[in-house]
Amino acid sequence: MANIKSAEKRARQTVKRRARNVAGRSKLRTAIKGVVNAVEAGDKETAVAKLKAAGPIIDSAVNKGLIHRNKASRHKSALNARVKELSAG
Repeated sequence: MANIKSAEKRARQTVKRRARNVAGRSKLRTAIKGVVNAVEAGDKETAVAKLKAAGPIIDSAVNKGLIHRNKASRHKSALNARVKELSAG
């Protein structure tokens, strides 16, 4: 354990931040999996709805510093392509 007051405070802050980041990342992954599972099930309406809901979640993860903006763009593009492929097929 830390011996200096400032180091103790940093340790407390780290625990809080880590919990917040883990929760945010989990929310992000759940949103992405929701779209993927809907596409694999062949449910076009659900896939479109989940894609629409996943967009802002992915964007907020970027704003919170959880993922890089290029990774967010890559996720959104890939999900959109899968939904579009489902619509076409």
